[in-house]
Amino acid sequence: MAKAASKNAKVKDQKAAAEAKNWTKVIKAVRSPKTGAYTFKETIVHKDKVKEFLAEK
Repeated sequence: MAKAASKNAKVKDQKAAAEAKNWTKVIKAVRSPKTGAYTFKETIVHKDKVKEFLAEK
């Protein structure tokens, strides 16, 4: 029975790894209106929402 439990744990890890591939870290340079200096906004978004994140101000 111990083998069945470890086999199920591997299946869950594979599913989690497959789901993790759908997410990406996006870094966007944002310019401050007061000083003109750039800061960086970092977030982790779903791969389908990357263009939406970069388009927003």
